[in-house]
Amino acid sequence: MWARAAASARSCSSCGVKTERVHSRYHRRLADAPVAGLPMVLCLRMRRFFCDNRACQVKTFAEQINGVTRAHARRSARLLGMLESIGLAVAARAGARLAIRLGLITGRDTLLRLVRALPDPTIGTITVLGVDDFAFRRRRSYGTILLDMATHQPVDLLPDRTADSLAEWLRAHGGVAVVCRDRAGAYAEGTHLGAPQALQVADRWHLWHGLAGYVEKTVRQHRHDLREPDQNKPAADSSADTTIEVQQIALAADTDRVEAQAVVVRIREHYQAVQRLLADGESLSGISRSLRMDRKTVRRFARAESVEELLIKQRDGRPGPLERFKPYLRERWNHGCTTATVLLVEIREQGYIGSYQALTRYLRLFRTVGAAPPATPAPPKVRDVTRWMLQRPDDLDDRERGRLDEILARSSALEKLSFHVTSFAEMMTGRFGERLDDWISAVEADNLPELHSFTAGLKRDHAAVVNGLTMEHNSGAVEGSVSRLKSIKRSMYGRAKFDLLRKKVLCRV
Repeated sequence: MWARAAASARSCSSCGVKTERVHSRYHRRLADAPVAGLPMVLCLRMRRFFCDNRACQVKTFAEQINGVTRAHARRSARLLGMLESIGLAVAARAGARLAIRLGLITGRDTLLRLVRALPDPTIGTITVLGVDDFAFRRRRSYGTILLDMATHQPVDLLPDRTADSLAEWLRAHGGVAVVCRDRAGAYAEGTHLGAPQALQVADRWHLWHGLAGYVEKTVRQHRHDLREPDQNKPAADSSADTTIEVQQIALAADTDRVEAQAVVVRIREHYQAVQRLLADGESLSGISRSLRMDRKTVRRFARAESVEELLIKQRDGRPGPLERFKPYLRERWNHGCTTATVLLVEIREQGYIGSYQALTRYLRLFRTVGAAPPATPAPPKVRDVTRWMLQRPDDLDDRERGRLDEILARSSALEKLSFHVTSFAEMMTGRFGERLDDWISAVEADNLPELHSFTAGLKRDHAAVVNGLTMEHNSGAVEGSVSRLKSIKRSMYGRAKFDLLRKKVLCRV
């Protein structure tokens, strides 16, 4: 059955002048939203009108029904909206499967074309802008996401994270008064070039995260203070010499095991090669090309005072599966149980998942002298101590608080570090940005080289850091949008080029 429009007059699609003179009639078929899961087709008898406006360039035009038809469209507005929503919500292949289940006949490439054809949302005047980067390919290529912090909605995506791209965007969109960003130097420079009048606000989470990294490095430098002092004291009986000898053997064997690792050998070789080329006057970029190493890695090797500084983290890396059972093994050995198979059964019952060979290698250290070191509790890990310092005191249990107090009592450096961390936390949560200069002076007065690197970075970005510690703005909404962008990127893996990714981020509600 054919349907037709009831209105006798139509407005010209070019000049808007109404006319009733019909030029001709034609039939038009439009795919419409399904009914009861069955595809529907609208059969319309359409008219073509003469335009009576002599000044109009259009002589004839086809009538359109509001909310139903559009020029050159083969789908109704309702069906088109449904397909666009599916294309924005899910991936193309999954969207095509969903559409078929709903009675919508379409393909994955059609959904991609519909999404790409969507108009960009209108960008109004933005007062507070959020800026952050995201990875197209981690450690390879990155882009930039821009957010209107008033609505928490993305307003644009940039194909890179350079200062020039951000500056160009800011020049094209005036009115930005505040820019919330992380500590990236490119965004600071881009904001200064594109919107010099805007206040830059360093995000508080990034400040705290940066401080946490330097705190962990400082704790690692003083990791020997984490061990109980009684653990290094020899026993008072006649077995003192044996105990010392066993401890020395165990330490030497552990050192040999670490030194034999391929990564340690590679670090030593690269360090020697970098230092040799530096002595010959080679630049960092030249060394990077010669050794086929990343320039940041070459710079780290060049700045290290010795290779031991580079090996600290490797030697204090993730413990093996046998680590937490070593005190128990020492105690059982000293009580006369020296059979590896028996000890393996006992620690298996306690949750050991390592190999029998790892156990025998560890026990082989004690067979040469017939005794094991005393069973002493393992010192806390560097990361655990760092967490205790960074966590709210009320969130620590009694055992963690007690162990932290013991460590701070025997290490003046870590006690000063904990004091500075607490002071920074109070300044950040209370938004006392005016205290920043005093905090920096107090840190630089102490012998804490790692924190000095942190304060040097704060001074380079002083105005933005003060604003971040004073104003209410933060980049939390930007981080949430980056998480949603990652979800979209994963769903479109292999098909999401920049233009399609941009449309799905900006047009998705």
